[in-house]
Amino acid sequence: MEGGRERVAIALVSGGIDSPVAVARMAKAGWKIYPMHCSQEPITGREAEEKTLSTLTHLADPDGPLAELSSQIMTELMVIPVGETLAKFTKPSSHRDYFVHMKRLFNQLGCLIAKDVGATHLLTGENLGQVSSQTLGNLGAVELASSLPILRPLLGLDKQEIVDEARMLGTFEISKGPELCDALGPKRPTTVANIERLIENEGELGGLAKLAESCYSQRRFEALSV
Repeated sequence: MEGGRERVAIALVSGGIDSPVAVARMAKAGWKIYPMHCSQEPITGREAEEKTLSTLTHLADPDGPLAELSSQIMTELMVIPVGETLAKFTKPSSHRDYFVHMKRLFNQLGCLIAKDVGATHLLTGENLGQVSSQTLGNLGAVELASSLPILRPLLGLDKQEIVDEARMLGTFEISKGPELCDALGPKRPTTVANIERLIENEGELGGLAKLAESCYSQRRFEALSV
């Protein structure tokens, strides 16, 4: 509780190594976590969703690494299909910004969930400079798509530190392997986003809010096996 108010965050959880570590850190800090996963089916398979469910199930298990704090993680994963929407950002005018558009869409979706459950923050596993969408020049553009503050507990860590923490939690073996989020991405993504260009590209598709609402209308829920 903070000033008598429960601390609640929407966690953007992928099938990768980083986001489960971020979830564990904030659960330990007393945050109530509502996990969401943006599925890129049918562009990719269901592997990322299955890994997400497995890592969250492990963390939410009372006999797992978080012990009694495992109850801070809600035992239902919201899955939102985004594959067909992301495919719209592969045309020449927007493809270089693909990963930034992707993260901006995810943030908008997180804010829609937050409205429904009363969350005050988003939570991500972002780490400064690790991939193109996480350069300082791109993180700012991504953050502008969120009306809520963003928790980034891994921001200053290097990859090996995150891997070591994932191993201690027991999530590394579940999460390891190729990430599939770059299936439609460009070979040379932008590293310093131009916000006017981003908004223009999104506007040509009806605007980011409309794109997010369309994806959100197709959401479904998957129970964790705890």
